[in-house]
Amino acid sequence: MRRLRIIMLFVLTVSPVAANPLALDGDTVIIDRHHIRIANIDAPEIHQYKCETELRLGLLAKRRMAELLEEGPIVVHQGDPTSGRRIDRYGRMLATIEIGGEDVGEILIAEGLARRWTGRRRTWCH
Repeated sequence: MRRLRIIMLFVLTVSPVAANPLALDGDTVIIDRHHIRIANIDAPEIHQYKCETELRLGLLAKRRMAELLEEGPIVVHQGDPTSGRRIDRYGRMLATIEIGGEDVGEILIAEGLARRWTGRRRTWCH
């Protein structure tokens, strides 16, 4: 049984995914019924936004994430590469995601739709 659990853990750690991915916002997605928080980025909020600028950027980030998820193939690398944590305080899986060999977090950062996660939120309102 322990051996099976180790194999299952490895499969979840780095796995190609194909089942109807959904972008909830710029840094949270649902893949194979798993809520996944992109570990290496902070995207603007669309539900608890602090200003119209944050909402506008958040909607753009969500749209771009949805576009990226459609491009596939998707590979999920479970765990935060910086902290090593696998689950966030809301119970979501922490992971980085590659699509076509590129890190989606890095793509959103390069496009100005997210920033590198530093361990705490910073304002999007200026």
